[in-house]
Parts: sequence; C-alpha cells; structure tokens
Amino acid sequence: MREIHVIGIGAGDPDQLTLQAVKALRDTDVFFILDKGEAKADLTGLRRDMLEAHIPGGGYRVVEARDPERDRKAGGSAYSPAVGDWRSARADIYERLISEELGEEQTGAFLVWGDPSLYDSTIGILEEVLERGRVVFGFDVVPGISSVSALAARHRTGLNRVARPVQITTGRRLAEGFPEGVDDVVVMLDAHQSFRAYADQDVDIYWGAYIGTPDEILVSGPLAEAAPRIEHLRAKARERKGWIMDTYLLRRRPDES
Repeated sequence: MREIHVIGIGAGDPDQLTLQAVKALRDTDVFFILDKGEAKADLTGLRRDMLEAHIPGGGYRVVEARDPERDRKAGGSAYSPAVGDWRSARADIYERLISEELGEEQTGAFLVWGDPSLYDSTIGILEEVLERGRVVFGFDVVPGISSVSALAARHRTGLNRVARPVQITTGRRLAEGFPEGVDDVVVMLDAHQSFRAYADQDVDIYWGAYIGTPDEILVSGPLAEAAPRIEHLRAKARERKGWIMDTYLLRRRPDES
C-alpha cells in the first residue's frame, strides 16, 4: 500500500529538522510540493535545499503542483466556507498527485513548514482524500519545530510565565480583543498587524519574520516603541520579497499597583 509522510521541517533553517524528520526524508521516494507562484518561489527553493542537505546522492523525485488560490477577502460568516472550499480544492490536487505520481508500494511525503499540528491543513486534507475512498494509503506525522518555538528561542525567552497560561491565536481573533485571563499571547497569521490596537497598553512584543532563514528579522521591546519599527520593517520586507511570514508574542507587564 502507498504510504505518506507528513514531515514538519521547522521554520526554515535546514538544521532545525529532527533526526526523525531526516529518517523520514531518506525513506521517501516522491516529494510533493505545492508551488505558490513566482512571488513565493524561494519557499520551494528552501524545501529543495533541505532535500539536498539531508539526502546526499538524490534517488528521489520531486513533483510540483500549483497551489489553488484562496479567497482572502472573505470575512465574517464567509470566512469558514471560503477556507473549506480552498481545502477541498487542495484535496483534489493531493488525490491526483498520490494516485498518479506514487506507485502502489512507494512512499511519498509532504514537507510542512513548522509543525503539521499547528495552523496547518495537511492532515485534515489527507483525511478528506481518504474519506472519498478513491485512493488508499496510510500516513504518519513527523513533528517539527514550529515558528512559535523558534520565535521564543531566537528571542531567548519562554512562552509563558510561572503559573500563568499562554494562548496561541490568530490576528483575526486578536482583533476581536485580548484574550481574557491570559497575559501571554502568541499570534500567527496576522496580515493586518492587529497588535497596533494595544500600543497604548503596558505590553511588550517579541516579533519575528522569516524566522530560521537568511532573511530573518527580529524586533522586541515595549509595544508602543516597537510597533512603528515593525510596521516599517514589515512593509519594506514585503515589498522586497513579495510575501511575508511573521509571528509574535505579546506579553502584558504585571500590575505593580
């Protein structure tokens, strides 16, 4: 039976792959990569660099397919249906790749940025393909170093404080309000820089973009001071590269009254 590895490859640094991930890479016959277009061609390049670094001598195939476009303007009640449509379009591509490009006794792999369990759709999409019943395969998941872990490490800080919770959320959710009962919030997928709404509060920010890559940018400090610098750096980086992936930790300072 066909087998699929879902491999977490970290935030971008080839050295962040775990030994388990490297073993899975070397056990793979065909790697499936979704191409996100010319603007994000370096994401494909980073994946290929990882393969060359950890599988000397080759012996594998790389099959690329164009990633379907998602309606990023959909908001409110239309957001979840738009994401559902996009995932189903991806499932169509995954199904075709596995059935047409992978032999009955071969092993394929999807290389997932960060960790496959954190804000990634690969596992759910593969489950949808299996539910359709037109192609049969087994799959396993290899955890990776998430951008959240890499962010904390690069800033030499922990994600939570003693006896306090930490919450991981999205920019869309942060825009609705700072989570109740939580002073440490990690924010991902924030295209609109929702942190700006809290610049008048006693909050520190630990921000990073392109973490683990040669283009890495880090900023930390009181949010009121750091926010303008982050906005400037983010705009310049996005203009230069055509895309940006960033993550940040917001940390409320303790009430000393």
